[in-house]
Amino acid sequence: MSATPEQLWQRFQTHYTEFPTLGLALDLSRMNFGDDFLPAMQPRMAKAFSAMAELERGAIANPDEKRMVGHYWLRNPALAPAPELAREIEGTLAAVEKFAAEVHDGSLVHGAGGPFKRLLVVGIGGSALGPQFVAHALGQPADDKLTVHFFDNTDPDGMDKVLAAIGGDLDRTLVVVISKSGGTKETRNGLLEAKAAYARAGLRFEAHAAAVTGVGSELDKYAMQHGWLRRFPMWDWIGGRTSELSVVGLLPAALQGLAIREMLAGARACDEATRLPDVAKNPAAQLALMWFHSGNGRGTKDMVVLPYKDRLELFSKYLQQLLMESLGKELDLDGKVVNQGLAVYGNKGSTDQHAYVQQLREGVLNFFVTFIEVLEDRAGDSIEVEPQTTSGDFLSGFLLGTRAALHENGRESVTLTVREVSPFTIGVLIALFERAVGFYASLVNINAYHQPGVEAGKKAAGTVLSLQSRLVAHLNANAGKSFTVAEIAAAIGAGGTEETLFKIGTHLAANVGRGVQKSGGTDPAGVKFAAT
Repeated sequence: MSATPEQLWQRFQTHYTEFPTLGLALDLSRMNFGDDFLPAMQPRMAKAFSAMAELERGAIANPDEKRMVGHYWLRNPALAPAPELAREIEGTLAAVEKFAAEVHDGSLVHGAGGPFKRLLVVGIGGSALGPQFVAHALGQPADDKLTVHFFDNTDPDGMDKVLAAIGGDLDRTLVVVISKSGGTKETRNGLLEAKAAYARAGLRFEAHAAAVTGVGSELDKYAMQHGWLRRFPMWDWIGGRTSELSVVGLLPAALQGLAIREMLAGARACDEATRLPDVAKNPAAQLALMWFHSGNGRGTKDMVVLPYKDRLELFSKYLQQLLMESLGKELDLDGKVVNQGLAVYGNKGSTDQHAYVQQLREGVLNFFVTFIEVLEDRAGDSIEVEPQTTSGDFLSGFLLGTRAALHENGRESVTLTVREVSPFTIGVLIALFERAVGFYASLVNINAYHQPGVEAGKKAAGTVLSLQSRLVAHLNANAGKSFTVAEIAAAIGAGGTEETLFKIGTHLAANVGRGVQKSGGTDPAGVKFAAT
């Protein structure tokens, strides 16, 4: 039997909380937890609060790599466990602001064609998703100091598309390459592709390049050897998915002309609120508990993120990495196989009402929704599209209507409300979900700060590329002859890799200048490859 309007109103009053210092409100009333759930979870939350306090004090929170986890220190350096760390954080922020000011006024740094007007960020994962989200959320094309572009993959066609958008402004484009180790292949490839584009244009790449990387890394040494404009540090105690408020995110944002101190202020304010060991006063703890409730502590339901604001369109992609890379773990802290995780997907409202909300309301019940409501429609007045009604009123109506329609069919949702999309608010949102991830990881007893699955994928890719080299070498050594993949596998001592060899050969044959020809029809076993 569904709740009456009066019962819903009472539940809303009980489970709706405003956090005025953050410009934030959180509504849990459409999550169907019982009255005994929050009291029953208090012992687990007490452990989560304690673990978080230890992490902020500099405990080794990532035992695999013997590393501290210090993204909270970035917005409050006084929390850093050593004075030299605090000084380094503060000094690096000042260096970022100084560099951005020099770029903007052209006093020191300028391209061959004059002061820089565009920025190309080369990175992947946390080195791209955070900066992309912030650039899209806060950018004002008419006011931005630099127009921002991204190489965020090793897709040649994708990079060509970005270069085409830059067009004749390459001589006035600053390139920021972001890689902690300097060995990330996708970023390395983006660097080489960018450098080749500058060479084709008759430009000296080094006069346009800055690096964000670990001190002493491959990229750091390369940038120093080739005389790049600047090198900024990435610290080993900052993970990629929690790096947006480090140089990784602050440098592109500052170059774009965004108020990075306001972003840090928002995150700091949220940290202070979410540090309180009281669930009723802690929005991050409330989020973590709702994730635990909905998925039974096992991640059995996906989280659909629906921000009703175009500027927050990329937030779901950002959260996808933050949550899924942090929480998707095979083993718990005791070494037990648990296969934990929380899948995240989403786009934006009301677009999704014309896409997958039909299934959300009537299809398989394997999700809960996180609605994000923004109260301010735009900076100025709005026209009326109907009497006493604006476009923004429709957007708000669609959010509330979709929330009600889902609830009527037993679909759970959390609603997170902010006043506006501002640098302060973006800082709040980033810090809020970072903290919620940490709490949830404690609740389910996993390490949120390592990523062994990602490393496994990188190693597997390296194996494939090694196999490709051996295939090409065999074909080149036997020019004029063609071979099936079984014959190639036998010849190079790679039995059991026939399928991979077929895929490698097919890819090479489809691209001009790769020196491989495919023949023999469509049967994988009968297809032959030869050097051209």
